[in-house]
This record gives sequence, C-alpha cells and structure tokens, in this order.
Amino acid sequence: MITVTELGLSFGSDTLFKGANLLFTAGNCYGVIGANGAGKSTFLRILSGELEPTTGTVSYDPKLRMSVLKQDHFAFDDYGVSDTVIMGNKRLYEIMTEKDALYLKEDFSDEDGERASVLEGEFAELGGWEAESDAAKLLRGLGLDDSIMSEQMSSLGGNDKVKILLAQALFGKPDIILLDEPTNHLDIDSVAWLEDFLAEYFGTVIVVSHDRHFLNNVCTHIVDIDYGRIKMYIGNYEFWYESSQLVQRLLKQQNKRAEDKIKELEAFIRRFSANKSKSRQATSRKKLIEKITPDEMPSSSRKYPFIGFEQEREAGKDILEVNSLSKEIDGVNVLKNLTFTVNRGDKIAFVAPTEIHATTLFKIISDEMKQDSGTFKWGQTISVSYFPLDSNSFFENCDLNIIDWVKQYSKDETETYLRGFLGRMLFSGDEVYKSVKVLSGGEKVRCMFSRMMLYSSNLLILDHPTNHLDLESITAVNNGIRDFKGTVLFTSHDREIVGTAANRIIELTEDGCLDYSGNYEEYLEWRKSQELGSVIL
Repeated sequence: MITVTELGLSFGSDTLFKGANLLFTAGNCYGVIGANGAGKSTFLRILSGELEPTTGTVSYDPKLRMSVLKQDHFAFDDYGVSDTVIMGNKRLYEIMTEKDALYLKEDFSDEDGERASVLEGEFAELGGWEAESDAAKLLRGLGLDDSIMSEQMSSLGGNDKVKILLAQALFGKPDIILLDEPTNHLDIDSVAWLEDFLAEYFGTVIVVSHDRHFLNNVCTHIVDIDYGRIKMYIGNYEFWYESSQLVQRLLKQQNKRAEDKIKELEAFIRRFSANKSKSRQATSRKKLIEKITPDEMPSSSRKYPFIGFEQEREAGKDILEVNSLSKEIDGVNVLKNLTFTVNRGDKIAFVAPTEIHATTLFKIISDEMKQDSGTFKWGQTISVSYFPLDSNSFFENCDLNIIDWVKQYSKDETETYLRGFLGRMLFSGDEVYKSVKVLSGGEKVRCMFSRMMLYSSNLLILDHPTNHLDLESITAVNNGIRDFKGTVLFTSHDREIVGTAANRIIELTEDGCLDYSGNYEEYLEWRKSQELGSVIL
C-alpha cells in the first residue's frame, strides 16, 4: 500500500500539480495518464523517492520492496545479463556479491565462516538458489533465448536491453512495481506475456503508458493528471475515456441551461424594471441571477489536434505492385523476394521481427533507398505522402519558423489561412514564429502531419507516426487514418491504431511475406494457429 497525502510539486512559479490524496493498494494496476508535460514520469519519480515533492508526503511500509523500470540503457554495460536482471532484487545481489568475495578469500577465518552462514540463510530466504532460473524464465517470457544470460550488456542492441531492464524490474517478486513506458519496442508476444504477468501479479503496479490497448488490458484504475490535479478513477482507460467525455458533455449542457436562464431573467429585468407594478418581481429576479453562476469549466491541459486527410484526386484501379524485392543491410537480408499487390482502399499494417524491415521497405518505395534486386511500380494516378521514421532532416539546418516552414507545402500561402490551419494543429499565437530548429519531438510530428495534409495525396505511407505523441494526439492520428478514404501503408507500435484502422496485415518474413486479409485480431488468431515466431509492431 502507498499513501499519497497532499502531494504537490512546483518549479518556481509553475505548479505541476497540488493537493493530491491517493491510495494505491496491492492487487491493482494503476495507469497514469496525462498530456505531455503534465508530470506523469515526474510523479513516478516522486513515488520512487528519486525526487522530493514541494508539499505533501508519500509513505509505504519500509518492509515492502519497490522496483522501478530503469530508463538508462547504458547504466549496466559493465555487467553481465544475468547479474543485471538479479540486481532487480538489490539485497539479494548484495548478498551474492559478499558471499562470492568471502569464498574467494585465501585467509578464510572462523569469523568469515560465521558471516557466510548468515548470508547463506538470507540467500535461501530470498530465493537465491532459484535466482538464475527465475531470471532466465523472465527473459524467455520476453522472447529472449537462454543463451543471452551469459552475454555482456554492452554487446547487446537497444531492443534487447529494453527487455532485460524490464525483466530486472519484475525480478524477485517485488511488492511494488513502477513502470514508465514498459511496452516501448516490445514485440507482440512480449507485450501479451507482460499483460498476463501483470494480470496475475499480487502486488501494486503503477504504470505510465501511451499504449491504449495495454492500458485497457491491465489497468484496474486510471490516475489522471490534469487541471493541475491528480485524480484516481476505477476502471481501465476506455472506461475512463468514455466517462470523462460524458462528464464534459453534461457540464456543458448544465452550463448552457444556466446561461439560457440568466438571459431570460435579464430580458425580464430590462422589460419591467421601469414598471412600478413589476419592479418587485424584477428585483427578485436580479437576486436570482446572482445565485445562477454557471460552473466554470476547468481549463484542461489536454488538447486534441485535428488530423484529417483529403484526396485531391481519387486513385485509379492500379495502386502498387511489388515484385521479388530484396535488400541486404550489414550482411543481413532485411527484405528477400518480397512480392505483394496493393489494392485501392487497402489500409495495410506491416509487422516484422524488427523495425528496420518496414522502414527499409518504405524507404525503397519512396525512392529514398535503392533495392538490391526486384521491382516496384506505382499506378499512374497515385500521389504519395510519406511520414518517415526519422524526420530530423526536414528541420536540421533550417532557418525557417513554423509558419514559413508549412508555407512551403501549401497552395494557399496567405497568413490568415496558414494561421487557421496551424491553430488546428495546436500552434497558436506567437508560437507560429518559433524556429523549427528548437521544436520538440511531438511538435515536429505535428508539423510533418501538417505537411502531409496539405499535399492532399491519395496514398499515405506512415512509419511509426505516433512516436513522441501524447494520448490525445495519438487518438487524433488514429481517427485520421481510420476515416481516410484513400489507401494507407503503415507500421505502428500502437496496437489500437493497427486494430481499428487496418483491413489487411502483411508480415515481413525472412523469405518474403505472409499476407492476411482481415483485421488485426483475426490475424493474431490466424497467426497463433500457424504457430509463427515473434513480430514487432
């Protein structure tokens, strides 16, 4: 159990949140949500004791063990994989280290023997004899082979390190687990395994995630950071979202009724205040108006950009043909004999063992990379808008501000039009004069979507378009892809987008592809029946 009392955090004159009173109990999973900058990760840092709050306290039984998902992927490069996972139980690892040092002593004394005996007892109580097998079991669940246990962390790639640090956070049955974006870069099977693990977990889980599907599957409660306050709600993300939308609608209706009543009373006062026979009624209505004050709608930190795509020209019958396309990168066959045909209206989600497969395909068909062999052919009526995985080249060494950057891609170059357009993309006032060199990751993504919308193309290529976005912007992207009348080729870590937007799944494999016509859930069932290997979204 964690008790949060009157918690607040301020940086100078800026208050992130204040007056938070929360209770986190065992057996529940709490999803922490809020707009970018609302303080989600900061809140976890306060709970973990890494950051001191400005006001209030966080308390829990000191006998309980808290585990935190580490974010620094290089922090354990000097250690082996096995040790790194076992470090999740700090006390156990300390005992193992001290034991080993004692047994290596050449002048092992009676006092050392007594100390070793005490350590052996505590070692057994903490499950030390099963530590390596438990660590290996966690890594297997996350899709890693047992052989990785003997590897050095410094020799591993980023995705493997992510999984090992996650295993570290889960190791040794901690009482409290704090997870900040645990599903980033996980493959489908690893996410499913993590969901099952958390569903059966006995302790308290507090997780920050932009993965709506994950939040729906694991959360029993939602902790919402908004309006400068932190509130807890029962239910998963979908339940919270629908409830919050309903509350907002009810508040608006209530305020509208109050405003209409005020206007009616004011009209009566204007008509009869000069009439002596009606003056008493007019006075009573003035007093009534003073009592009718519409509830002030709190100014939410949540902002939803408008993302919607229109086709300037509808595509013809021929869209795209890919024949025997192959590409080798650093001695590895990323694409091999890839063949498929895109039909009009297809919304194809590409899944693969690693991110590089779909990215390479998209670069080739966008003429940003040359294939080793094979061909691809676009239909004559096709116009393409491409959202690359890395968009930094569009902003580096660019001296333009936002409005001038967007003007490059707009047929209407008037400031009135561009300001209106950028306002819908959450760039307002003097923000439009901000240099594109200093934009955040999320702001760059919104600029790139602005560029795509201004092109009015009939085919979209999207390579992980939700990276750097908050839940509100992800929802806007989801709606934009789902409602687009043209053709879409995309890959995304966000399973909700894949699940609601794709009508066809192409899995890129070592020797070509598996092409499935149907939605994502149907594909997963089909894939399970085929007993295929792991893929990453």
